[in-house]
Amino acid sequence: MIQKVVKNYIPELTGLRALAAFLVFIHHFSYIISAGCPIAVQHYLREFNIGLPVFFALAGFSIAYRYYDKFSLTTKWFRPYLINRMARIYPMYFLLTIVSFIYYYYYSGPKSIAGSSGHPIAVLLLNLTFIRGFFDDFKFTGVGQGWSLTINMCFYVFAPFIFFVIKKWKFSYSQPIAFTAFGVLLVLIFRNFNWYGFFGNFTYMMLYSFFGRCLELFGGVWVAIYIRKNGFGRTNNIKFTYIGIAGILACVYVLSRLPVLPGKEYSLQSAYGILTNNYFVGPSTLLFLFGLLTEETLVKKLLSTKLFNILGKSSYVLYLIHLGLINDQLHKAANYLNDRVFELYDKWGIDWVSPLQNDKVNLLLIFIVLNLIAVFLYRFIEEPLNQYIRVSYKGVAEKKVIVQ
Repeated sequence: MIQKVVKNYIPELTGLRALAAFLVFIHHFSYIISAGCPIAVQHYLREFNIGLPVFFALAGFSIAYRYYDKFSLTTKWFRPYLINRMARIYPMYFLLTIVSFIYYYYYSGPKSIAGSSGHPIAVLLLNLTFIRGFFDDFKFTGVGQGWSLTINMCFYVFAPFIFFVIKKWKFSYSQPIAFTAFGVLLVLIFRNFNWYGFFGNFTYMMLYSFFGRCLELFGGVWVAIYIRKNGFGRTNNIKFTYIGIAGILACVYVLSRLPVLPGKEYSLQSAYGILTNNYFVGPSTLLFLFGLLTEETLVKKLLSTKLFNILGKSSYVLYLIHLGLINDQLHKAANYLNDRVFELYDKWGIDWVSPLQNDKVNLLLIFIVLNLIAVFLYRFIEEPLNQYIRVSYKGVAEKKVIVQ
């Protein structure tokens, strides 16, 4: 019998956030993790950029599951809605961006943060307003991985209108086609202008903008609408969880076999790579998400554990700090400790091997410390600021639901 239940908290999705953050970490440090492995393994992990599709699908699901049945195209509804969204993502992003700019300005010089514009203050403002994500030249400035937040913010703004169109005209599957077509139009218009890469090429548009990545977000919306209508139970025995995982891993294999274009880092930056990443990884991710919500599997049990839920709640902070200032300082600390260990070895006249000589051991220790820092920042900074902002506005406070 189908359960038509609306849950306020879905623990497996919080755990999934942690998994997504770990996958992003693996992707960014695959060159260390796969060092010494066969070339095929190195290429496979190099293309292991599957954490972001999970994040985008979760964002689409979370917003639709929470707001689809109660949105309103009025200022009275829209204002608290956006405040709630900003309260979740902006405080920690703002603090880390400010600290990063100040540090790199004084220790690495203005040019290190100015991007191609030569104006660090202008780049700072682009970062603080999320506008940097619209420019290919600036997308990796500041807290580099924060470029994806521009996509999230676009979705937050468009979401109520997307819901309205779906409810009124049933234009559900055609909307991502329309958004992507609009992105193509923007590139055709602006690729001839030298506006710091503002929709200057199709690779940027398809991989780094809302218009190219909207299918992943819409997929989350579709799953949420289905769940709200039909509940969390199913009568068939198809294991969509494992079909989705197999599909994702197969897509990564295809990406690992594609050539990397000159001047690029990954095969997904090619036409076939974009096709595979945007239109095959995304649907496989949605099958996995759907299965996770409607099936009882070992994966669901694991992601629902207390440990994964703690790590899931702090996964946004981990995503923001796993590259950049804090990560750089941890690597410097590891090198410093390694030097001190060798000084002691020389002093004692011994010839032992320091465990910190091993880059993989270093990376594992840094990964653990980054998670501990993320939990601390979530517990004592991110969540208190989030709640403070919400309750500071009359009528803004809402129940915490889905993923925290």
